Amino acid sequence: MSPVLLHPAPSFTTRRRPVCRPAVRFLPFCPETPDPTAEAGPRAPGETGWCKGSLEKPAADCPPPQLRSARAPLVGIARLAANSPPAETRRRSAEKPEYFFLPVKSILNRCDSDRVPFDWTINPYRGCEFGCKYCYARYTHEYMEIDGGEFERKIFVKKDAATLVASDIARKYSYQSKASGGMQSEHIAIGTATDPYQPAEREYRVTRACLEELAKRERLSVSIITKSNQIVRDIDVLKAIAENSSLIVNITVTTLRTRLARLLEPRAPRPDLRLDAVRQLREAGLEVGVSASPLLPGINDGELEAVAAASSAAGALWFYSGVLFLMPASAKQFLPFIQKRFPKLATQYQQWYSRNGYAPEEYREKISERVRRIRERLGFVPRPWEGMRPTTRPAQMSLAWDAGAISQLQQADVCDEVAKFWQGTDARVKRATGETYQLTLK
Repeated sequence: MSPVLLHPAPSFTTRRRPVCRPAVRFLPFCPETPDPTAEAGPRAPGETGWCKGSLEKPAADCPPPQLRSARAPLVGIARLAANSPPAETRRRSAEKPEYFFLPVKSILNRCDSDRVPFDWTINPYRGCEFGCKYCYARYTHEYMEIDGGEFERKIFVKKDAATLVASDIARKYSYQSKASGGMQSEHIAIGTATDPYQPAEREYRVTRACLEELAKRERLSVSIITKSNQIVRDIDVLKAIAENSSLIVNITVTTLRTRLARLLEPRAPRPDLRLDAVRQLREAGLEVGVSASPLLPGINDGELEAVAAASSAAGALWFYSGVLFLMPASAKQFLPFIQKRFPKLATQYQQWYSRNGYAPEEYREKISERVRRIRERLGFVPRPWEGMRPTTRPAQMSLAWDAGAISQLQQADVCDEVAKFWQGTDARVKRATGETYQLTLK
């Protein structure tokens, strides 16, 4: 008897059942015998002898395929986006983006952050065809489980905008904002995360539909920001709003150089067309200012005075600029762009923005001082939204961990990111009282 088997073997015999090995027929197999004359190493797709991985015969140059695990079901805005039907378009260009109709329950979105001068936002679209390389709002596509790089290629058109504006104003809006101590109406900002006059507006007219509803009401406080001269199409409805409510318009002009503008903002109108829009809006009696944000270190920061002078000549009432704020979703697109188009600046941008969304404070302070001197020299009036928020001085942030504060930060919404864009690039904040203080959150 074997020393390993201490007991006699049983008298019955074990019957083995043959089992067929599963064949994954939808995957091409590696060759049974490798070609001895072929070169070692992986082959490019389409070459003779190339194959995908096989579950049966993995090899060095033919690894087993990576099987995708089941994904969690989509919820919220991601599920709505995934089920959004295509929107018909008359455009025939091969470079046109994909358009979808996005069903939403509300179009007036609350912004509770005390770091921005508005209480509500209206963004008629999700995504923006202008495709600005530095756009901070790319992260909004990630909420829909879509990569930020698709921000200018997948445009979502919000359905029933006019009806939603009417119902939202009736249900949500207050004519006594808490920020002003009840002295002013709550402020609505249009275009904080997408340009309301991007090319899609010519066809779908969602922005105009929203403006027409706002024009039916009185005592509202509204602002709109755009890079497009298409806004002059709506001068009639903008004047109607301004007759009964407070309305301010901001036109963004980041450079006067057409080639640079085309590089940074590929499908936005030329700078001269935007300045002409400023002129037409001012001739119509509307309050208009110019934003030179974002200011890109080493790229357009040398034009600040020239852009301000051109804005003043066009009739702009106010002028402002802030240094680039770069969110992670935007950095993925912008930093490779800098490496390719401005290689001499790539190292500096990596040092400044790879770990932080802000440029160094010293640089931001210098730009802030330049803007202040420009305003004084050219006679620009203060920005209309200065003083829309309380004048109380914020308490210095404690260095100790605070569970409540951490919880609030974890629950922060889009408004927090919008806030960073609006005032995160300024080293100081100036209130209506003239008080100036250092920001406590960097």
